[in-house]
Amino acid sequence: MGLFLLKRTLTLIGTLVGASIIVFLVLEILPGNAAQMLMGPDASPEAVAALATKLGLDLPALTRYWHWIGGLLTGNLGDSYAYSSPVLDLILERLALTMPLALLAMFFTTVIALLVGVTAAARHNKLGDVGLMGMAQVGIAIPNFWFAILLILVFSVKLQWFSAGGFEGWGDGFFSGIKSLLLPALSLAVVQAAILARITRSAVLEVMREDFVRTARAKGVSQRMVLWTHVLRNAMIPVITVMGMQFSELLAGTIVVENVFYLPGLGRLIFQAISNRDLIVVRNCVMLLAAMVVIVNFVVDVLYAVIDPRIKASDI
Repeated sequence: MGLFLLKRTLTLIGTLVGASIIVFLVLEILPGNAAQMLMGPDASPEAVAALATKLGLDLPALTRYWHWIGGLLTGNLGDSYAYSSPVLDLILERLALTMPLALLAMFFTTVIALLVGVTAAARHNKLGDVGLMGMAQVGIAIPNFWFAILLILVFSVKLQWFSAGGFEGWGDGFFSGIKSLLLPALSLAVVQAAILARITRSAVLEVMREDFVRTARAKGVSQRMVLWTHVLRNAMIPVITVMGMQFSELLAGTIVVENVFYLPGLGRLIFQAISNRDLIVVRNCVMLLAAMVVIVNFVVDVLYAVIDPRIKASDI
């Protein structure tokens, strides 16, 4: 296990370095000039050049890359061009909303998917199985932004149970903040839960054909106990793989949903930074999302060996 963790850590570091190079190069080749965008179209070339020098945009690309990497390692991400405030403070402020939103959406995704997937597998080829998988297929076809608008119309406009948008913050209490995130989290979770439910059903059905399941039933273990203790744990490898990818998709999906619900999260920050050509904010936010994806995949690899000790490090 120690050798496995070392190999995966080295892979993690190499992937992060490669991601940083790609993120930097992609933003470098974009057309336009950040200094010109900030100064406006009527600014003189001299004023634009002076601002570019102040922002360090006149330095060679390799020099700016090393300055950026050094800032990432020390926590000094520079100042936003548009907000004139430290980028790290902006990101941490927005993460206080986006991370709970993604975690809440992942919680809904997991609970709904496991309940639907295991229940459908237990009723294989019966009416319940067909109905649940039909609903899952519909869920896959629904765009999350359309479902978000539908939730607003039903629960905010018609029933008036929730606010149509905005975030009251955590200052009014934990449950008040969670209430503001319920509808956005559900709109993010519905599609992911539908996909994960189908994966769970297939994995559970495959494990149910194993000999140890028949042995457990022959010993008189109840159907519910067999499904939720013996079968589900052995079926979790493909399920966790998909969950890791889905959490990354949930983080990226917040860009759309946060704009629908007008939430001041990381997704909305990225959208505004792109509009303002605030490349330093875009670069660091995209790198943060890429790092989260890589770290989640690392955690998933470690969970493989925890869930199923039969899996060797060389197999992952």
